[in-house]
Amino acid sequence: MTVDEGRRITITAIAQEAGVSVPTVSRVLNGRNDVAPQTRERVEELLRRHGYRRRATRPRAGASLVDLIFNDLDSPWAVEIIRGVEDVAHAAGVGTVVSAIHRRTTPTRQWLQNLRTRATDGVILVASDLAPPVHAELRRLNVPMVLVDPAGVPNLDIPTIGATNWAGGLRATQHLLSLGHKRIGFIAGPPRLLCSRARLDGYRAALDAAGIPLVDDLIMPGDFYHESGFSGGAALLDLPEPPTAIFASSDQMAFGAYEALRRRGMRVPDDVSVVGFDDLPEARWASPPLTTVRQPLAEMGLLAARTLLRLAQGEPLDTPRVELSTDLVVRDSSAPLAR
Repeated sequence: MTVDEGRRITITAIAQEAGVSVPTVSRVLNGRNDVAPQTRERVEELLRRHGYRRRATRPRAGASLVDLIFNDLDSPWAVEIIRGVEDVAHAAGVGTVVSAIHRRTTPTRQWLQNLRTRATDGVILVASDLAPPVHAELRRLNVPMVLVDPAGVPNLDIPTIGATNWAGGLRATQHLLSLGHKRIGFIAGPPRLLCSRARLDGYRAALDAAGIPLVDDLIMPGDFYHESGFSGGAALLDLPEPPTAIFASSDQMAFGAYEALRRRGMRVPDDVSVVGFDDLPEARWASPPLTTVRQPLAEMGLLAARTLLRLAQGEPLDTPRVELSTDLVVRDSSAPLAR
């Protein structure tokens, strides 16, 4: 796009021609030093070329802002991501606005209006679908975007931060197989989420590699929350031939499975081994401490914030897709199969 010489020049028009966000142009105008030199030079050249004159308006109060958007905030893993984002934002002198988009109660239009009012430097969306109209509006506003754990296959022109969910699911299942378990129950996450499907695929791949047939009855639906772990665990235990181990694809669901076992007078891992996914802080303090796949949630938030700030400053990225490694953390909730 080229700025139309016949109309009044605006910061938005300058930002669009420069390929940067509106807050980046504002920082150049305000003489801020947190703009990449090449970006500053490009913006200043456009300002000179088009004879932009700053209007005598009162500057916006407060520091630069980034928006961190979740579908919901009632999960402990959200706190870990917030912690990573806030560490980077605080060091950069940038404020963080945390929001939850409840699909039934907060219209998308209202959220977008809030973004316009705040003149945000960028948006980090966590485990969300980015509807085409929202994507188009954010692009029109020149608002940089980063997705963390995207719900579906991400758009190639939007940077994404994720974890090696397939490898984590594979490693957790291999761990239980190595302990002699062959009948392993699985409590899945929401099927709309890419990370959920990847963990299930890792589970399937480990069984296939071990020559163990997949039993559909051993796979229970879940939503990553405690209640679905409890109901899924109870359903597995009610099977005519219950599993000797359960792999829950989130720590919260693993704790729900703990409760299902306790209510039947069964013990972990004496009667059933349990493995989770996330390595939330409470995993190490559970009784017994939970064997789980560590997902680097805080690091994912940290990298997402760094990526967003680079985009806001007009800096190029090395790669649009980053996956951080997952690691199996073996504690006391998994044990060899009793013969």
